[in-house]
Amino acid sequence: MSSAWLLPEHIADVLPAQARHIEDLRRGLIDMARSYGCELVMPPLLEHIESLLSGAGRTLDLKTFKLVDQLSGRTLGVRADSTPQVARIDAHLLNRAGVTRLCYCGPVLHALPAGLHSTREPLQFGAEIYGHGGLEADLEVLDLALDCLRHAGLAGVTLDLGDARIVRGVLAGVLVGAEPLGEVYAALAAKDAAALRALSRGFPDESRSALQALLKLYGRAEILEVARRELPQRPLVQAALADLQWLAQRIEQAHPEVKVGFDLADIGGNGYYSGARFAAFVPGSPGAVARGGRYDEVGAAFGRNRAAVGFSLDLKTLAAVAPAQALHAAIRAPWAEDAILRSRVRALREAGETVVRVLPGHEHEAQEFDCDRELVPVNGEWAVRAL
Repeated sequence: MSSAWLLPEHIADVLPAQARHIEDLRRGLIDMARSYGCELVMPPLLEHIESLLSGAGRTLDLKTFKLVDQLSGRTLGVRADSTPQVARIDAHLLNRAGVTRLCYCGPVLHALPAGLHSTREPLQFGAEIYGHGGLEADLEVLDLALDCLRHAGLAGVTLDLGDARIVRGVLAGVLVGAEPLGEVYAALAAKDAAALRALSRGFPDESRSALQALLKLYGRAEILEVARRELPQRPLVQAALADLQWLAQRIEQAHPEVKVGFDLADIGGNGYYSGARFAAFVPGSPGAVARGGRYDEVGAAFGRNRAAVGFSLDLKTLAAVAPAQALHAAIRAPWAEDAILRSRVRALREAGETVVRVLPGHEHEAQEFDCDRELVPVNGEWAVRAL
């Protein structure tokens, strides 16, 4: 019999040191997004299931916890991803004609973990740009994502670029149902050549050979030239390759410390992305620490199909690989029935200082703060002195 206080699998408490690290990152990333002109929104934790799983949100069905609303009797869902919600806000609540930049940060819940050591309760941070279909918006989102990783202190970042239009262009004109198409996508993602050959047996020769070629199209900038030779000379494919080259050149100029590569078979989120997409990796993390790209169809289910591009990351994952930050400096103060001392402590806190009062009998306990100063009595006053 399990203990009543044990948490469900892949659900965990966040203890002080980790919580401090996560919160510091959260504040810094929101400030970074604000410096780009992003406005903060706070979507609700749960919605009617029809809204959460509309359009691109349908790919989240297996991840979504569902429950019955005791007020209406309707089925509700706990969000597994905030992007469809932000698209709804852009489409219905803001309904602006021009460009809208939004950011968000909040918990999401997954019915199934993404991996063996993954949490089912990520703390998702993200930023989105609505209303501009040009590559300028894609580049701005990439810049913001990389600046967020830099702010977190991550080094050795590798950026993988791809484009959902490449596989769509390769399969253009191929008559295949949704289920077998999903299997093709899965074989591409797993780079399973045998499965791909079997699944594409009835496809046109050009599409079959292009799918096999995609499995080897990963690497540095030279892979784009190989792709231009080996993939079909179709406008959608060639436009995607040109856009990837444009983005990569500018990222390498602005972020020379980032290693830029390409994986043209990576179609992660194939039901979600509509154009260029990216994934950022760092040493020590088994998976991507940030993902994003263009998803112009995300607002269609809400009656407003307009350009959209963005990225998201899990702050818990980010904190696990980001360098530990120094403890916050603080002032230690004794506990005493002294009005002057109480007034001095209040004034220091109002000035932005952290003042930790030592309760009687707890003078030697460790704290989650670096008490590098203390309040001491000096000539009837209380002065701050370095420790």
